[in-house]
Amino acid sequence: MEALKSGAPLYEVERRAEHAARPGFRITELQISATQKVPWHYHNNIQDTFYVLNGRLRIFLREPKEEVELGPGDTYSVPPRRPHLVTNGGRTSATFLVLQGLGEYDFVPLT
Repeated sequence: MEALKSGAPLYEVERRAEHAARPGFRITELQISATQKVPWHYHNNIQDTFYVLNGRLRIFLREPKEEVELGPGDTYSVPPRRPHLVTNGGRTSATFLVLQGLGEYDFVPLT
């Protein structure tokens, strides 16, 4: 798949807010419903660090296969090039921060 470098939304969420953006680093707040997800993807150069504000998240990873469950105050980092999928792990909306850096942003969708 081709890497997408646009900051345009690539998937539907309840709410998206950018809190910081500078070359090589950004912080985005996402809120997803109980049925929404961030689809399978990876980033070539940046690490995703998730910080849960409220609700629950489930992160599925490949290479190697792993599943991580997070609650309020929990963090987890996904290194560059590691495929991952983020879903809501509860019955209500989940709100979390994604810290992305250091490096050029891209989003490589997987099928």
